[in-house]
Amino acid sequence: MAEASKPKTSPKAIKFLFGGLAGMGATVFVQPLDLVKNRMQLSGQGGKAREYKTSFHALASILKNEGLGGIYTGLSAGLLRQATYTTTRLGIYTVLFEKMTGQDGTPPNFLMKALIGMTAGATGAFVGTPAEVALIRMTADGRLPADQKRGYSNVFNALARITKEEGVTTLWRGCIPTMARAVVVNAAQLASYSQSKQALIETGYFVDGIFLHFCASMISGLVTTAASMPVDIVKTRIQNMRMIDGKPEFKNGLDVLARVIRNEGFFSLWKGFTPYYARLGPHTVLTFIFLEQMNKAYKVYFLD
Repeated sequence: MAEASKPKTSPKAIKFLFGGLAGMGATVFVQPLDLVKNRMQLSGQGGKAREYKTSFHALASILKNEGLGGIYTGLSAGLLRQATYTTTRLGIYTVLFEKMTGQDGTPPNFLMKALIGMTAGATGAFVGTPAEVALIRMTADGRLPADQKRGYSNVFNALARITKEEGVTTLWRGCIPTMARAVVVNAAQLASYSQSKQALIETGYFVDGIFLHFCASMISGLVTTAASMPVDIVKTRIQNMRMIDGKPEFKNGLDVLARVIRNEGFFSLWKGFTPYYARLGPHTVLTFIFLEQMNKAYKVYFLD
């Protein structure tokens, strides 16, 4: 009887599809912020003077030197990243969340939400790393001298050339810090979103709707930004690094952290905080709003 009373849910394939579509929809709006964040994180690398003083300076420089279309550099890679990474992580998270939900509808506790988020994030990150490598390189290209530009025309050109010129394993360069970042991001983002949403409802001032999703997403985005930025800068620099005299620019993630702290200062680990949160906050908001609305529509038209 308890099994019969459990509400009907959408098929697993739909959960994965909606997760990917939600992430891709959000990326269309926030790609310029991702571009600025990546440029800020690479600014000052190798002991050079910082190219950009602030996020606004970076954005103005990109517009001046690369034109309006320049702020959407790497969009194809950003969309493929969402189609792989976000489809996998949100699909797995939703499936596991429902499995851990009690027959009476009691949601899993915060620790379980975090564990589910970390599992979903690490798996999604592994699947999405090739698109991530292409994205980092494409968004970094505009800051390089003409003779050093890679000149990828789109994400598929980038993946093909990376495989041909550097070997297929290069597509998973930085996989470990990418997965580590995903573990931190998803533990913080998915768990804090669910927890914030639940806590806001319990105050009695919120009802389940877009405003609730917006508030929970903004809280989640702030927590996630603070927690994940040091790991994100490691990931960005490893994926963009070149070979120097046949040797990689960095030995590993710890080498990146040590050099950043030594050459640029401890707080440089949070370099690009403003565009990162400006990107992550709205991306989180839009992703979850799109996801919630698609789930709601599917329930109305196909399950009820």
